[in-house]
Amino acid sequence: MIKSVFAASAALFVSAGAAFAGPYVNVEANAGWTGSDYNSTTTDLHVGYEGVFGDNASYYVQGGASVVSPDGAESDTVPSGKAGLGLGLTENLGAYGEVSFLGSGDSNVDRGYGGKLGVKYNF
Repeated sequence: MIKSVFAASAALFVSAGAAFAGPYVNVEANAGWTGSDYNSTTTDLHVGYEGVFGDNASYYVQGGASVVSPDGAESDTVPSGKAGLGLGLTENLGAYGEVSFLGSGDSNVDRGYGGKLGVKYNF
């Protein structure tokens, strides 16, 4: 379940010339399936801050609670968060990275962590 949450997380995409910096609210629902079998939905309820570094880099950090709703089981609210960086490499090519965590309501279950790296080419 945690793997599907991180796999479905939205990627940070770089926008050369982005000039916005400030706080925001992000509500995001991520659902997971194995084949046609529904597994769960995790809904993030986050507050964050985003900004820019110079002319071609951006960042964000956000955190709050996630409501984990497994199929056929009781929902649980746990702490969660993510942070990311984006870098414009050329006019058409950008790179991004994100790290994230999802807590557990059960003290016997380890917290889940995720990471992603990628590139995006705009035509």
